[in-house]
Amino acid sequence: MNKVSIIIPVYNEINTLDIILEKVENASFCGLEKEIILIDDMSTDGTREHLKELEEKYKVFYHDFNQGKGAAIRTGMSHITGDIMVIQDADLEYDPVDYEELIKLIIDNKADVVYGSRLTGAKPSRSFMFTHLLGNKLLTLTTNVLYGATLTDMETCYKAFRTSFLKGIQIKSDRFDFEPEITAKVLKRKARLYELPISYYGREYSEGKKITWKDGIHAIIALIRFRFSD
Repeated sequence: MNKVSIIIPVYNEINTLDIILEKVENASFCGLEKEIILIDDMSTDGTREHLKELEEKYKVFYHDFNQGKGAAIRTGMSHITGDIMVIQDADLEYDPVDYEELIKLIIDNKADVVYGSRLTGAKPSRSFMFTHLLGNKLLTLTTNVLYGATLTDMETCYKAFRTSFLKGIQIKSDRFDFEPEITAKVLKRKARLYELPISYYGREYSEGKKITWKDGIHAIIALIRFRFSD
């Protein structure tokens, strides 16, 4: 293995973008080369203009209208060249220092997919909003019942994949239902899926958080839908 591709969907993150990019740059990738791919989902706060200044350093792609996180990741996936793919949000809720442990399981050929769990209690985790914690547990329980899994945090952003394992998987979800869709499809493929504890510095709506209870409903629908079809 030679390279890790980091996909970063971006929507209105002008205040955090440079900070998270610096953290990604400084993270350990177990000696592998890194490829940073940024997808702007029609930001309106100056993020889009700033990304144009970064085009010489990173792969940057732009959506002509706001489509959602899933659509941004789908765009990014079509341009990766790495042996491992990692998803990174453009806010500061997740710390790239956790990459190393996630990708090492794939490098050592112990896993095809690795999820970073925020709910093990093993690393620092800002208190969840109660409704988000309840929703997360419900979605993860639904996943485990439908797919015979034992996950603790299906909705986590930090997901690492062996790129070759993703071949043939087509992502159809445009918004936050990407998370249940990709989980459903790798579980149906009998992935060697591991979880590891990660740190989590969750933010509130006043700080820019975007996911809502409506996304939870769409996630449940996606879990049921993709259990019985692709």
